[in-house]
Amino acid sequence: MRERLEKRVSELETELHAGQQMLAELEAKRADIQQTLLRITGAIQVLNELLAAEPRTGPVAADGTGPASPAAPERRVPEPL
Repeated sequence: MRERLEKRVSELETELHAGQQMLAELEAKRADIQQTLLRITGAIQVLNELLAAEPRTGPVAADGTGPASPAAPERRVPEPL
């Protein structure tokens, strides 16, 4: 009986270590993804600020003589969630 219990303890310890390793890997991946999202959010903010600072002019006709027709709608980068 004692041998079975010792074997089961050993098996559970092995599972525990494997689970801890998986959790550490997932936490590292989560941190990496969070950093990526932070960089994307920063890029969106910069682009929106550039769009806000730029004068609003319509598209130019292909021959460069004036506004193209019909005017294309203005597109903005969406705000981050």
